Amino acid sequence: MTTDALASPRQSWPVRVVGFLRDVRVELRKITWPTWDELKKATVVIIIFVSALGAFIGLMDSLLQLVFVTGVAKLF
Repeated sequence: MTTDALASPRQSWPVRVVGFLRDVRVELRKITWPTWDELKKATVVIIIFVSALGAFIGLMDSLLQLVFVTGVAKLF
């Protein structure tokens, strides 16, 4: 069971590059690009998510620093 790519003889690299670029052009035509409104909404959601995640990581860092650095120092 072989595919067409494996069954065909090896071509020179310029021919393969041209074939690749043709395939890229075909695939780019299949893309459904977002509208401007969809892009703005997605950007806002990403900014909110990243900000919330950054705040969570900052709070966890402060809490763990308090527990492990300050708490452990008080034990000794």
